[in-house]
Amino acid sequence: MAEARVLAAVGGQNITEADVEAMVASLAQRGQNYNSPEGRKIVLEQLVNQKLLLIDATRNLYEREPAFKAELARVKEDLLVNYAVGKAIENVRVSDDETKKFFDENPEQFRSEESVNASHILVSDEAEAKSILEKIQNGEISFEDAAKQYSSCPSASEGGCLGDFGQGQMVPEFDEACFTMEVGELRGPVQTQFGYHLIKLNGKNEAKPIPYETVKEQIRQKLIGDKQQAAYQSKINQLKILYPVDKF
Repeated sequence: MAEARVLAAVGGQNITEADVEAMVASLAQRGQNYNSPEGRKIVLEQLVNQKLLLIDATRNLYEREPAFKAELARVKEDLLVNYAVGKAIENVRVSDDETKKFFDENPEQFRSEESVNASHILVSDEAEAKSILEKIQNGEISFEDAAKQYSSCPSASEGGCLGDFGQGQMVPEFDEACFTMEVGELRGPVQTQFGYHLIKLNGKNEAKPIPYETVKEQIRQKLIGDKQQAAYQSKINQLKILYPVDKF
């Protein structure tokens, strides 16, 4: 089987492909950095180094040293605490009825924010902005063509279109202008830290309810977290009765 393929041997101890895959998986998100032949070579080298250190530590009887025994006891305590926490919360469950009940009772938490769709032309000089605005208003050039010709923003290639964005996502002066405009309105120049903007509002998207199925698992995770915290605190309260705590 491919996973049992031996990739290296250190002091007679094999390191297999499965060992490499297990280490990559243990790195979670960071493991993606090693998801390549070159990355796996690095992981293999790390495993070789670990095996060398383990063999050397065993032959030198490091495990008999008092400092190691103290460290082992500390690690054992940490593992036992983590295991005990797991036992305290292992029976926590959240049903579909509970997620739906939370959704129905908290509608304000499940609404998409109001957003707008706008385009702009950005230049560094106010006089230039006014000149461009006059040309657009006189029908000498379209807003989109003016953006492609004059705007210094990367959106120029898209005719100045910035797409949809919610309130607070742009600098204050630009944000205020966009959320007080009517669809189709052209406004400017509006000064911000970036320069002078001519803004065209393409559309508005009103806040609306988010469907239950879209947030069902998000709600479940929240409720599980709440229940786990409650179960943990309940266990601690019980233990404080059994084992009095004195603080000095």
